[in-house]
Amino acid sequence: MTLYQRLNAIIDVLYVAPARRVVPRELFGYAVCGATNMALDTLWYYIIYHYIVAERFIDLGVVVMSPHIASLFVVFPITFFTGFWLNRYVAFRATEYSGLRQLVRYALTVVGSVVLNYVCMKLFVEHLDIWPTPSKMLTTAISAVYSFLAAKFYTFRRR
Repeated sequence: MTLYQRLNAIIDVLYVAPARRVVPRELFGYAVCGATNMALDTLWYYIIYHYIVAERFIDLGVVVMSPHIASLFVVFPITFFTGFWLNRYVAFRATEYSGLRQLVRYALTVVGSVVLNYVCMKLFVEHLDIWPTPSKMLTTAISAVYSFLAAKFYTFRRR
């Protein structure tokens, strides 16, 4: 049994009666994959920030990166690819497009998500005067809906 088959089996076990009545399997799988990728992102960030970047500023010659931003740059490609893999093989398993085509589409939706996060935070905090933490929570909810819809109807859609 492959890793993604094992992960799907675990999700199927977790997909119990109350959730089955309210949430489609695809959305449930997407939520589990998103939570898993977020946990991995946090773990990788912690390791990279404390042990690889070692809480030091990184001088790139033309710019000096703070440790937290340098760690983000190192972590992003890791969680980008784990997120893609989880979505392709676990959340949206019945997909027919090639991996490269989906990877390019996934990259475009991730760029869209980053832009959406930026715009929402600017709008909520600077123009609507909502406090930053509730703004981030609202932005995350909007971004999650956008990401799911983009994945379902664009990146991993069925023909």
